[in-house]
Amino acid sequence: MDNTIPPLTLKTAKSIDLGVPKGARVVVAMSGGVDSSVTAALCHYAGYDVVGVTMQLYDHGAMIQKKGACCAGQDIHDARKVSERLGIPHYVLDYENRFSDAVMEDFADTYLAGATPIPCVRCNERVKFRDLLEMARDLGGECMVTGHYVARREGKNGPELHRAADDSRDQSYFLFTTTKEQLGFLRFPLGDLPKTIVRDIARELDLVVADKPDSQDICFVPEGRYSDIVERLRPGAAEPGEIIHVDGTLMGGHQGVIHYTIGQRRGLGIAIGDPLYVVRLDADKKQVIVGPREALLTARIDLKEVNWIGDGDIPSEGLPIGVKVRSTTAPRGARVFREGGDIFLTLDAPEEGVSPGQACVFYEAKEEASRVLGGGWIAGTRPAL
Repeated sequence: MDNTIPPLTLKTAKSIDLGVPKGARVVVAMSGGVDSSVTAALCHYAGYDVVGVTMQLYDHGAMIQKKGACCAGQDIHDARKVSERLGIPHYVLDYENRFSDAVMEDFADTYLAGATPIPCVRCNERVKFRDLLEMARDLGGECMVTGHYVARREGKNGPELHRAADDSRDQSYFLFTTTKEQLGFLRFPLGDLPKTIVRDIARELDLVVADKPDSQDICFVPEGRYSDIVERLRPGAAEPGEIIHVDGTLMGGHQGVIHYTIGQRRGLGIAIGDPLYVVRLDADKKQVIVGPREALLTARIDLKEVNWIGDGDIPSEGLPIGVKVRSTTAPRGARVFREGGDIFLTLDAPEEGVSPGQACVFYEAKEEASRVLGGGWIAGTRPAL
């Protein structure tokens, strides 16, 4: 390896082992951010034949170009500049139609159904780890490498998905739909690195993205106004309805369930003594159901589209696991069950504000365990008694 490589980059690159022979072709997904750029650099300096690929996911002229977005105009330019700096080939792939059909349309339909979607998970599931992964194979890649903060480790029954070493950066919640077959082809070299080291490497290599802000929120949603995108994709679909207390009392009206989320307190337009929260959305009846905070407590979660990547199968008598029902919390104790074709879980302690449409991600229940066992989409909840 060239000794002119800066010391931190050289030291870190030497530790990169993708499980394929040095010199093998590897395809790196480059979003134009610092994480994927450093991933490409480390693979390159570790001695692999790196090909960079960037997805254009939406028309940066007609769609939103906002600070902190990804996969649009400036980001494609940045990925190209980094590739030039490293001397690796770089391709831009037009996935705009696929992204619109598989992610944005689902986003709008989920909101209109009274649920709260996570388009970043759908993007990983339906575009990055499906279409892009197949393109990586077509380009002759021995594996596809991404800048996600998760870890892939070889277990007794094949590759396993694990949380990142840096809990503050862990992205395993957003990758719960990754299958065992996909794990066989994917690699995540940043899983054991803190973000500070990644930034230091980018500065050491004088990459144009060294101080670029991390992407925030959803790439195609301007300023976090989800309802604006839903109304643009489904003009006139948001219809007014009633705000109903859990005891059946009519509390007022609203201009569409898409403007509300489970657990919301502010912006209800209801003035009574005790605070009220959105506890349920009934899109069919066009109703927003509100109640006291204790009405938010959930004891059981019914799941759909479950992806299981643990060993064996989910037993009918239940399996102790850790679960996350939102990305920002630590795994909490639960037990997952299979009854025929249905999968559900019971929580060791009631959880507040669990919303249909969100992800429920499974982890090993052992203390300090990092392994991801899969997860599912929240189809429904049952309140704590």
